[in-house]
Amino acid sequence: MALAARLWRFLLLRRGAAPGPRLPAGTSGSRGHCGRCRFRGFEVMGNPGTFKRGLLLSALSYLGFETYQVISQAAVVHAAAKVEEILEQADYLYESGETEKLYQLLTQYKESEDAELLWRLARASRDVAQLSRTSEEEKKLLVYEALEYAKRALEKNESHFAAHKWYAICLSDVGDYEGIKAKIANAYIIKEHFEKAIELNPKDATSIHLMGIWCYTFAEMPWYQRRIAKMLFATPPSSTYEKALGYFHRAEQVDPNFYSKNLLLLGKTYLKLHNKKLAAFWLMKAKDYPAHTEEDKQIQTEAAQLLTSFSEKN
Repeated sequence: MALAARLWRFLLLRRGAAPGPRLPAGTSGSRGHCGRCRFRGFEVMGNPGTFKRGLLLSALSYLGFETYQVISQAAVVHAAAKVEEILEQADYLYESGETEKLYQLLTQYKESEDAELLWRLARASRDVAQLSRTSEEEKKLLVYEALEYAKRALEKNESHFAAHKWYAICLSDVGDYEGIKAKIANAYIIKEHFEKAIELNPKDATSIHLMGIWCYTFAEMPWYQRRIAKMLFATPPSSTYEKALGYFHRAEQVDPNFYSKNLLLLGKTYLKLHNKKLAAFWLMKAKDYPAHTEEDKQIQTEAAQLLTSFSEKN
C-alpha cells in the first residue's frame, strides 16, 4: 500500500509539476493574443499519445526502482537475521565445549565479510588445533588458517575488541612455527593489539589475562632470547613478574574464576616472587577448578604437581 501511494503521488507530480513558461502579455506571437492556455499540462507536448507513453515509462521506471529498494532492504534484514542466528548457534556450541561441531558450522561461512563470524572462526580453528587428537601437520595448517581469519576480521572491523584479541593470539601461535626471532619481532605488535582490545572493552577478562601472559613471558625470558631481542630492537621488549601479577589479579577482579589458567598463573607468579603461601592458595584453586575442557584437565595436573613439589621441599 505504501508503494502504491508513493507511485500515485509520483504520477500526480509528473502530470502537474511541469507547466510551460507563461509568456508576458504582447509577446505571444503573430496572432496578437496571450498563449497561456497552450502552455499547460500535456498540451505543451503537442502529441498527447507521446506524452502518455513517456509518462507510463517513467512510472514503470519509478515502480521498478521502488521495488528494488524494498527487495534490497528486505535482503539486508534477512541476511542480518541469518548472521544473528548463526552467532547464537556458534556461541551455544562454544559454551557446550563442542569444538569440532563449532568449527564445522563456522567453516561453512568462511567467505563471510562479517567480523563477528570471522573472529569466532579464528578462535574455533585455534581450538581444533589444540585438541590432542589433531595431528601436527593439521595443527600447523589450522594455526595459519586461524591467523588469516583473525586478520580478515580486523580488516572488516578495527573497532572490535575481539578481532584485536584473536589477531594477537593467532600471531603469537604462528611464531611457534617461524622461530624465536619472528616471535620476538612480533612481540610489540602482539602487545599493541592486546592493549587495544582492553581499551575497547575494559571488562573483557581474557584480554587482561593475555596481557599478563605477555608480561610473564618476557619476565622469565632466558638470557639467549634476551640477546636476540637486543639484536632486533634498540629497546627490546621486557617486563616483570609484578606487572604480570597485576594483570592476573585485575582479570580476576573483572570476572572471578573465569579461567583455570589465570588461577594457575597467579600461583606460578607468586612462586616466582617467593610467596609460597599465596602461591599455594591460587594453585589449590586451579587444581579444584571444574574441568570442562582438555586444557582444564592439563592445568589441574600441573597445579597438583607444583603443589606437591614445593610442599615436599618444606
